[in-house]
Amino acid sequence: MRYSYKLSDALHIMTYIDLYPDGDLSSAAIANSIEANPSVVRGTMARLKKAGLLNNQPGVAKASLARPAEEISMLEVYQAIADNTDLLHVDPHTNPKCPVGANIQATLEEKYELIQQAAEAQMAQISLASISASLSKRAKLA
Repeated sequence: MRYSYKLSDALHIMTYIDLYPDGDLSSAAIANSIEANPSVVRGTMARLKKAGLLNNQPGVAKASLARPAEEISMLEVYQAIADNTDLLHVDPHTNPKCPVGANIQATLEEKYELIQQAAEAQMAQISLASISASLSKRAKLA
């Protein structure tokens, strides 16, 4: 199974900007923190800007949050960067001649939808400010 780190990286970027609003906010500096390529950071920041979560201008290393961190939820960040917001995916290739294969997709889709709703409800309750506060405490920044 291949894992996506897009949400983690997007939250990393947003938290970095929240904690260091007057620091070096170049894509190179942020990429150094993430240990990623600056082009990946620029692409993620472009998606966050398009979603109305970041303010930034190409060629200017002065990004800022578009709203206070308390007003930005993890769910919004997730929706901004996820190519497909479904957390779980049903295998579309099952044997329709088998009673299990013929019915497993619809059965799992029902269950996966419940999980999706619960996860999104939890993500909606987690603010960027709470992530920044937890990180600050863990890193003893404040």
